[in-house]
Amino acid sequence: MLCAVDTSLAEERRKMAGPDRPSMVVVCTGINVERYSNTSAFAWLREEHSRGVAIGGLCTGAHVLAAAGLLTDKRCAIHWENMPSFAEAFPKANVFADLLEVDQNIYTCAGGTAALDMMLKLIGDDFDDTLVGRVCEQVLTDRVRSPSDRQRLPLRARLGIQNPKVLTIIELMDANPSEPISIADIARQIGLSRRQVERLFRDEMGRSPARYYLEIRLERSRNLIIQSSTPIVDVAVACGFVSASHFSKCYRELYARTPQQERLERKHLSGA
Repeated sequence: MLCAVDTSLAEERRKMAGPDRPSMVVVCTGINVERYSNTSAFAWLREEHSRGVAIGGLCTGAHVLAAAGLLTDKRCAIHWENMPSFAEAFPKANVFADLLEVDQNIYTCAGGTAALDMMLKLIGDDFDDTLVGRVCEQVLTDRVRSPSDRQRLPLRARLGIQNPKVLTIIELMDANPSEPISIADIARQIGLSRRQVERLFRDEMGRSPARYYLEIRLERSRNLIIQSSTPIVDVAVACGFVSASHFSKCYRELYARTPQQERLERKHLSGA
């Protein structure tokens, strides 16, 4: 199905009821998807889904599918940058940092090269591995990635560190932004003293573990501020800050602007 800018939902509905009705509809979106709201489009997606048409979402397309009410209690994937704001906006959707997710006839992927992985998955389901291999040769990819492969580089490669203890500490911090674990508890979990953790972290990362943990939480908060309309006070709570004033102070120290200024600046840049 071709949806051009000069067509209407009414026209597309007529096509979908005809003999050339497609078996799948794919929603492709990018930045600022959280600002998209079209009740007619949402109703159309629900209508096609109820007719048995498979629904797909590329990159941030899962946001549109969730807004249409199609991802309640469904597994889905979205670009890693959008995961915090998506999880806050749609708590009933089961979002994962995988390349792609298939839940019954709902297909979502994280965008980028994951769109190719989803295409190969669809080809493999409809045909066979031989055809998938031929397509891979044509698009110059040397392997078919697993849907559950991670989107981002492993921490070891991303941060350029090799110490397994430090990597474990950072993984614990990444997994607990809203309810921060104390450094003493982290030390106990990895079998070191707090002093050893402090020394190890300064040697490997050039700053204290508490400071690094704070930066992780502030980075998450920045994503929420930029990509969602979540109230600043709720962003603070979601990122483990006990007060909005303390959050604002820490944010300004790192980014040289307050959370409110950040949001206003982003709205201005996007023309909203």
